Amino acid sequence: MAVHALLLAAGAGRRMGTPKALVHDDDGTSWLRRSVAVLREGGCAEVVVVLGAAADEARLLVPGERVVEAADWAEGMGASLRAGLRHLVGTDEAGAPEAVVVSLVDLPDVGAEVVARLLADPAGAARGAQALARAAYDGVPGHPVLLGRAHWEGVVAAASGDRGARDYLAARPVALVECGDLATGADRDTR
Repeated sequence: MAVHALLLAAGAGRRMGTPKALVHDDDGTSWLRRSVAVLREGGCAEVVVVLGAAADEARLLVPGERVVEAADWAEGMGASLRAGLRHLVGTDEAGAPEAVVVSLVDLPDVGAEVVARLLADPAGAARGAQALARAAYDGVPGHPVLLGRAHWEGVVAAASGDRGARDYLAARPVALVECGDLATGADRDTR
């Protein structure tokens, strides 16, 4: 199954005090670079980085990666998700992935093992274009999320504000892939 990744990194990071795409750990590790590496090492064939706030500066951190700019990024995560999925929907059939792993730049403890487990499908989720699964941490749904191509248009139609695909996913059976033994899945909003 050809699986790509969408890394959502467009927000201004108001509580963080800087766009999260520009955040570095104390040791100098870029959250943006680390997130791209996690998705690739976890099994995603290609990563599409969705930027918005400080896009020109953030783009310099990921040379060679495919970048999509969400012009309406200030509306929230939903705008970033729509921009990324619209880009993939427009991909010619020969290069189109069957599914996409959607992840966030502000998940510093989510490693490649989480992505690999989600893609390995231990929960028996549908595969390919029908895939609909998400990582869970101690039973609580979180990110990353696996979206088969058959769901992209519905997610684009439903994504709004900071809710992203939440409403779409809530109305469908989604396989939860427990990853609480690997990470907390908690997003970071402050330094």
